[in-house]
Amino acid sequence: MSFFRLTAWIRPHLYPGKTYASLGADEKAALKAALSKFNHPAPLISVMIPAWNEQDNIFRTLSSLAANQTADPVEIVIINNNSTDHTAQLLEELGVQSCFQPEQGIMYAREMGLAVAKGKYHLCADSDTLYPPDWIRLMVAPMKADPGITGVFGRYAFMPPPGTGRWSLWIYEAVTGILVRIRKKNREHLNMLGFNMGFVTAVGRETGGFKVRAVRKFDNDPNSKDFTLVAEDGQMALNLKTRGRLAMVTSSKAVVYTSPRKLEADGGVWPAFWNRLLIHGKNLGEYITGKYRKDADL
Repeated sequence: MSFFRLTAWIRPHLYPGKTYASLGADEKAALKAALSKFNHPAPLISVMIPAWNEQDNIFRTLSSLAANQTADPVEIVIINNNSTDHTAQLLEELGVQSCFQPEQGIMYAREMGLAVAKGKYHLCADSDTLYPPDWIRLMVAPMKADPGITGVFGRYAFMPPPGTGRWSLWIYEAVTGILVRIRKKNREHLNMLGFNMGFVTAVGRETGGFKVRAVRKFDNDPNSKDFTLVAEDGQMALNLKTRGRLAMVTSSKAVVYTSPRKLEADGGVWPAFWNRLLIHGKNLGEYITGKYRKDADL
């Protein structure tokens, strides 16, 4: 992860200033051709991506995945979670497999993806994140090498908003990296995030999937009546651990870059940093001892 700037592999996928409306026919055609190899009828790996009104972002994610280098047969499938914009039209124009989930909520979208996935290995991605060229290969490698590993998760960094640098984001990421290691022993499931994780498909299905008692809807705004701290990715991690181990993919070549919009929703990097520092500070004893607070959640 660079302190000052984005790494070189990201640049071809940025499409500066582009939206669905301004994406040219030649750009769509080139992207469609690049994605065509990720539509295998008998894949070993399924890359499943939920999307809700992502017409102006998802082509960047797909561009990065289309540049992945792997010898394994792969399918990329988008779960259109009740989008009301042109997400569905864009996917059709790009020739990308998709299925429609009318029940609003990320859990419902991921559950549908789990149901339709054909691959032995299931990788979870998000539509506002960019994936490095070796991401698919590196994420699956631990599960191929060790049948005792049922799930994997990777490292991540943030893309800076246009016209800004990465130094403040780098500090945020460095602190997050420390928390990941602190939580390794007793709260490892909290490290498994839905935009950068994978698992053995059969184990995911057999142990309960992504089902949780409260479903995150829309952007899970803390001010919304639908806000919940319960997370379907963490629940999946707990389920996977009943049948094996989780592994962190530590290679710098597997670091994904995700949108900072959740940080921006908190008022920017520094307000988000302090908010999360307070939350994790309160939970630090739990991370170290393994004993839940009475008000703790997944």
